[in-house]
Amino acid sequence: MSADNTSPTRLLVTGAGGQLGRAVMALAPGARGLSHTDLDITDPEGVRKVVGEGDVLINCAAYTAVDRAETEEAAAFAINATGPGVLARVCAEAGARLVHVSTDYVFPGTASQPYEPDDPTGPSTVYGRSKLAGEQAVLEFAPDAHIVRTAWVYTGTGADFVATMRRLERERDTITVVNDQIGSPTYAPDLAAGLLELAAKPAAPRILHATNAGQASWFDLAQAVFTGLGADPARVRPCGTEDFPRPAPRPAYSVLSGNSWAAAGLSPLRHWKLALNDALIAISDYPGPP
Repeated sequence: MSADNTSPTRLLVTGAGGQLGRAVMALAPGARGLSHTDLDITDPEGVRKVVGEGDVLINCAAYTAVDRAETEEAAAFAINATGPGVLARVCAEAGARLVHVSTDYVFPGTASQPYEPDDPTGPSTVYGRSKLAGEQAVLEFAPDAHIVRTAWVYTGTGADFVATMRRLERERDTITVVNDQIGSPTYAPDLAAGLLELAAKPAAPRILHATNAGQASWFDLAQAVFTGLGADPARVRPCGTEDFPRPAPRPAYSVLSGNSWAAAGLSPLRHWKLALNDALIAISDYPGPP
């Protein structure tokens, strides 16, 4: 019997060229990674050509330009709503399982305690509405699918928040960061490991939340980055959301509860400060702990 026939499942990763997709592929190099140039997830025939019976598909593809989505609504809904719906339909037809990644932006962001999966949604941005529409399509068309909401994902490279703080630490004497938006910073490799663990647990609940433990403001996270780089955290100054108006409103509070994740027997993600330290160590120009 060939090696392929003895493998219980084949893992597919859509959005494999993005931040989270690359992290999943790094932990599962035997998976088949599909970037947007390899597969248009809104094309049913194209998706049917790559999805087979018994496959597990982790969908990391997403339109994540929160501000640009306010003026590019059609593009946001195509990738975040139509695409997941197509993946869900095809997975259901083929006898494959879908693990779909969603976001804290599906909630209104007005809570004062961590959101549970069954709390009422109420997105206030085009991005959030498009992601919620994707969730609804997945739930409707794929009865065996799982939705994993996460938040504040970073690797510390590219253009994410942690990478931006690293750059600004080198370029500016002081920076100003909002301190009245609260969430859970989530290291992409930690989330990727959680998604792979979930991929092997078909009996888990349909909607789950997965972030690194703890909570922080963007100001807290920025100070932690400076501290981790051996820089003076006092160079980070706090300000309010009103000082940085954006086209898309940001949630004031978007902490996601990990209770459902742990209750499903999945490994809780570690505290965000521990993850951040590892993220900084993994970056080649990081000089080491102060």
